[in-house]
Amino acid sequence: QVQLVESGGGLVQPGGSLRLSCAASGNIFRINAMGWYRQAPGKQRDLVAQITSNSITYYAASVKGRFTISRDNANNTVYLEMNSLKAEDTAVYYCNAEGAVTKIGLMDYWGKGTLVTVSS
Repeated sequence: QVQLVESGGGLVQPGGSLRLSCAASGNIFRINAMGWYRQAPGKQRDLVAQITSNSITYYAASVKGRFTISRDNANNTVYLEMNSLKAEDTAVYYCNAEGAVTKIGLMDYWGKGTLVTVSS
């Protein structure tokens, strides 16, 4: 079984920065893509950024140029550097492991989420 543990959320002022981390643990052979989703109150969960095992990245238009995703394949860890934060970035951020290969096969996994609040 794979567990994803996020850290780094918190309260930040508009224009500030935060760095989220997510570490995947378990008997993992490979994770095809790791990413970050977010869900604001009353809204659906949306993809923010994703990075493949060979470092191909995707960013939602709303965060492009402000957020940077990176990955440590050896430690199955993904990071999200968030700069120039806006109030509309306020949400619970969820880590996702897409296509994680373990003894039981290929599955997707989710973290429990970390709250990011951008407010003055």
